[in-house]
Amino acid sequence: MRIAVCPGSFDPVTKGHLDIVTRASKLFDRVIVLVVINAAKTPSFTPEERVRMIREVIGDSLPNVEVDTFSGLLADYVRDAGAVAIVKGLRAVSDFEYEFQMALANKKLNPLADTVFLTTASQNMYLSSSLVKQIAQFGGDISDFLPPQIVDKVAGRLCSQR
Repeated sequence: MRIAVCPGSFDPVTKGHLDIVTRASKLFDRVIVLVVINAAKTPSFTPEERVRMIREVIGDSLPNVEVDTFSGLLADYVRDAGAVAIVKGLRAVSDFEYEFQMALANKKLNPLADTVFLTTASQNMYLSSSLVKQIAQFGGDISDFLPPQIVDKVAGRLCSQR
């Protein structure tokens, strides 16, 4: 069984994230969407809330996708899960520089796993969770950027953080 891990903060999960996960689910037997807890970031949603939102968005539509959360070295999680790949979405060349460094470090820490880069769909090239949060905090319409199941939840939380 070919297992892939698709890590990220998913704060919140966007249509861009969902596109990458959906495409990865067609390439691998099992995909683990991994909400990574990064102590250097101040998220708007708890890890549990992010996991719930991802599960709500995916529902039964991707039966080979599961969601988990982790704090630690990604290479360790990948090894423990028996995964053969880390899937990362790329929007621009600037993403590649950072992700390439991370891929090399992860390969050094876990030689059995490769990083697979999927380029974003053109309509998602500018899309990021940070952008969505900024728009929502000023009361802007975020419905084009998020799966419909979570728009109200995200808008309600972020608009109140002003």
